[in-house]
Amino acid sequence: MNKIVREHYPVENLPEDLRAEFPGARFVTVEVAVDDEITFAPPPAPMTASEAAAWVRHLHERPATKGRSMEEIVAEVRTLRNEWED
Repeated sequence: MNKIVREHYPVENLPEDLRAEFPGARFVTVEVAVDDEITFAPPPAPMTASEAAAWVRHLHERPATKGRSMEEIVAEVRTLRNEWED
């Protein structure tokens, strides 16, 4: 991918529509990249209230996992820390 990065680029040299996004700024970092090879998927539609409620019910109906005890977590952290001290 071709990309150009310009740091400390004068805001006054930007096109008007971009210049309006930076009121009061004197310099910005500009990154320009060719994206004609990239395709973007449309964002997912937000959940409706009934879909969100169904998802919450689903989460509550799943069997709960126990997780790890504090002792197990502390033992793992000590093991990892000791790897670096040896």
